Amino acid sequence: MRHEQPTQVMDWVDELRQTIPARHACAALTVPPAWYYRQRPPAAVAPGLVRRPTPAHALSETERQQVRSTLNSERFLDQAPRTVYAALLDKGEYLCHWRTMYRILTAYDEVRERRWLRRQNRPAKPQLVARAADEVWSWDITRLPGPGRGHFFFLYVMLDLFSRFVVGWMVAERESKALAQHFVAATCQQQGIAPGQLTVHSDRGSPMRAGTMADLLAELQVGQSFARPRTPDDNPYSEAHFKTMKYRHDFPDSFADEAAVQQWANGFFPWYNHEHYHVALGLMTPATVYHGQATTVQAQRQVVLDAAFAAHPERFGGGRPQAAGPPSAVWINPPAAGDTDFSDPAPPADKPGVQTGSRDVDLDAGLPGALDAGEPLAMLPQEQGQTVSDATPFVESDLFQNA
Repeated sequence: MRHEQPTQVMDWVDELRQTIPARHACAALTVPPAWYYRQRPPAAVAPGLVRRPTPAHALSETERQQVRSTLNSERFLDQAPRTVYAALLDKGEYLCHWRTMYRILTAYDEVRERRWLRRQNRPAKPQLVARAADEVWSWDITRLPGPGRGHFFFLYVMLDLFSRFVVGWMVAERESKALAQHFVAATCQQQGIAPGQLTVHSDRGSPMRAGTMADLLAELQVGQSFARPRTPDDNPYSEAHFKTMKYRHDFPDSFADEAAVQQWANGFFPWYNHEHYHVALGLMTPATVYHGQATTVQAQRQVVLDAAFAAHPERFGGGRPQAAGPPSAVWINPPAAGDTDFSDPAPPADKPGVQTGSRDVDLDAGLPGALDAGEPLAMLPQEQGQTVSDATPFVESDLFQNA
């Protein structure tokens, strides 16, 4: 049938359809039924649709308006039609079936949630910007595997947002609001945080939302910011730091005791602060950015790149290479274009010899030294004014009584 004219094949199928079904006729002529139906001319459209006659037992227009006004009355406007139907029956009234009530509401596009519902207060999206060290800190607590099933150690880590520098860390055998309060207070004291200088950002864990923590930060005049529930993107820097830590090749499968955790952390945090070249910082270490040495390091790298370019310019297709530097501002949830709800603070004034946004070493000469990764809160000398201890039985019991 492939070489026959379509009109001739259609005529043969129509002739066979007089005695057998169309699909059998198509099969006999080896013609796909779908092809046959596509070749048929479309049926003529009726000039007007015949409306279904109204049943004799249907509600009149007056009765329909009565049902609608009853459903939208002050008494029933926040109740579902089934509830209205039952309430009217209890009063000895019957207007129609509750399904008819739905049909009437549907005709007027009034089928929606009718009950008064309590609005859920959605937490606002945090928007923070750090243009200098010690402007915004991000902190979190992570669990480290212990010697047995269900046994964990807890690592408290405070991260400077602008430089990713770990300004404080502590190991404990439990997650406690009292230990967290002590940890934050000691870190602020050790870093010489002035009133109104700092904002501390965290997720919504119990130690972070504790009333004692809020009282402490209010006393220190430190701002407090929270991530939204079930939104890890609101605390991305702490989460990324923990991934860097736990994906290290020397991260053990488990720790035998708290001393083993301390020993491992004493090696990891100095490496992270002073040896880890951070991609988001222009391949500089967090300590370089935190202590205001980024401009000097960037200039030194530029000298090396300029010499390489002068020696072999043909190897640089994009022209003179530029040494990367850290960003001038680090955001948590940067505002979208045209967003006016967030007021972007002006960048700090430049100081000669000090990188904009870095920690001014000269101004901080009289303050205690940086809480470096080699000096966890648990091991700081007492003459530096440090009062926080790790989860020793004596300190934990004392904190528990004051919690």
